[in-house]
Amino acid sequence: MEPTNTLIGIVGKTNVGKSSFFSAATGIEVPIENRPFVTIEPNVGIGYARKKCVHVELGLPKCDASNSACIMGYRYIPVKLMDVAGLIPGAHEGKGLGNKFLDDLRRSDVFLLVVDASGSTTAEGVQVGPGAYDPVEEVKFVMFELDEWMYESIKSDWDKFTKLASVGALRDPVGAFSQRVSGFGITKAQVEAALEALKISDTELPKLGDDQLRELVVTLRKMTKPMVIVANKVDIPGSEKNVERLKQTFPDVPVVPTSALAELLLRKLSKQGLVEYLPGDSNFKVKGVLDQRTQRAVDMIRELFSRYGGTGVIQAINTALFDVLKLIATYPVEDFNKYTDKSGRVLPDVLLVPKGTTARELAYRIHTDLGETFLYAINAKTKQRVGADYRLNDDDVIKIVAAGAKG
Repeated sequence: MEPTNTLIGIVGKTNVGKSSFFSAATGIEVPIENRPFVTIEPNVGIGYARKKCVHVELGLPKCDASNSACIMGYRYIPVKLMDVAGLIPGAHEGKGLGNKFLDDLRRSDVFLLVVDASGSTTAEGVQVGPGAYDPVEEVKFVMFELDEWMYESIKSDWDKFTKLASVGALRDPVGAFSQRVSGFGITKAQVEAALEALKISDTELPKLGDDQLRELVVTLRKMTKPMVIVANKVDIPGSEKNVERLKQTFPDVPVVPTSALAELLLRKLSKQGLVEYLPGDSNFKVKGVLDQRTQRAVDMIRELFSRYGGTGVIQAINTALFDVLKLIATYPVEDFNKYTDKSGRVLPDVLLVPKGTTARELAYRIHTDLGETFLYAINAKTKQRVGADYRLNDDDVIKIVAAGAKG
């Protein structure tokens, strides 16, 4: 079972360290018995969320992680990341092959917007001295390009939509509009929520002017393609002020101070046996003798950790999945006393599901037959039977009992 079908889109302008972030996020070497994602596109890699494994809470000596990895008591949960070539101003108009790359992001559930927190990259991606460019403007420009890309796509046949409505050919304007935006992964329920938030009635929808339509599109983008700002290059002096400015300017968007370079260096030193470090740790330990140049870099990283508590790479993925999308972890088992599957493996799989998911919905997620013949579930932690409408909690361990279950 794949832990999650969530797709995280990595966006940003050119030369902000986006490729370094992608490498740092996807280059983690973890042993996974059955690789969850079989087909990986060229610009898609596997990143990892990290959280405490439930076997620690249960007092078990270990688990037998299968669709994820358990290292030192932490579950590394794979998730697909899509890296899109750097954007330049006018990308939504096709500049720099912008439309092609933006269209790749239609399926994304959340964006990691990578910016140069040091302000050393112009809008066109030209390297300049730190502080020469404003990362706040950088975020605004990328948000504008994403919003205009969605708007232009939806606006392309808006005249046809309004004409059909004017002659009474649209019995369900909201349904028809929802079908039009479904290519962005937007559902009818989300369209209805956006219309309600903007106080737009069903009959008013086809009569929207350009400005109102743009407002609706931006609202839908925020609802269905939320963002996390990855403030990269915080290892460069002067970036700290910009991190605070980003937080103040975009209070509704999480900002994660990040140094992809620090993560890559720690990974390299760990592989060489010179430091003891797990991706996502808030500290590291030097084990070997370092040369002078490496020691200076390690001292810089240590100072970075004292300010921000880590490199920000795993933290950015965690923020996207757990804080923004509000996913929770659930461990399905067959034997609720031993916490094992049919093969006797302890807690082999973890699934990330939306907060509020019910026991029956979990059954469907595991297998359609389990959902259709669902009888009840058992909370393995409490040993209590729960019904179809039981709402799962984070780190629940659940056994599904169904009439269609085999074995």
